[in-house]
Amino acid sequence: MPPKFDPSVVVEVTVRVVGGEVGNVSALAPKVGPLGLSPKKIADDIAKATSSVKGIKCTVKLIVQNRQAKVELVPTAATLVIKALAEPERDRKKVKNVKHSGSVKLSDVINVAKQVRYKSMAKDMAGTVKEVLGTCMSVGCRVEDQNPNDIIAKINSGEIEIKG
Repeated sequence: MPPKFDPSVVVEVTVRVVGGEVGNVSALAPKVGPLGLSPKKIADDIAKATSSVKGIKCTVKLIVQNRQAKVELVPTAATLVIKALAEPERDRKKVKNVKHSGSVKLSDVINVAKQVRYKSMAKDMAGTVKEVLGTCMSVGCRVEDQNPNDIIAKINSGEIEIKG
């Protein structure tokens, strides 16, 4: 038999959910059940904490100690880029396969890079900006009405200088 769970230990659980929605409780149950928490209550807490990114998939970190869960929204490049596009909210059940065809300002991309810098493997800020530009490419949006790859090429050639 496994050892008894110590409630005073801090446990972190990372979950990927759709913002602002009460997620699938059955998917949460195996993660938070052994910690002595109610999956339904946790799902409601996650929905409240992710109301700022409604309709966008985001990563959430649950910090559990003494059977109390604290919900923390983890900033990811894709979530922040889609949020920077400022698209209208959509109903996930009705609108499928959305193409994010808008354009983002380079200043917004740099702000996103500053927010995700702590988990980037890049040596300098320019590398992190290029990572975020790659995310823009995969999301399908443009940067300053240009292809993100063109901006990456300009950063590599020195035409655009990134400070930080």
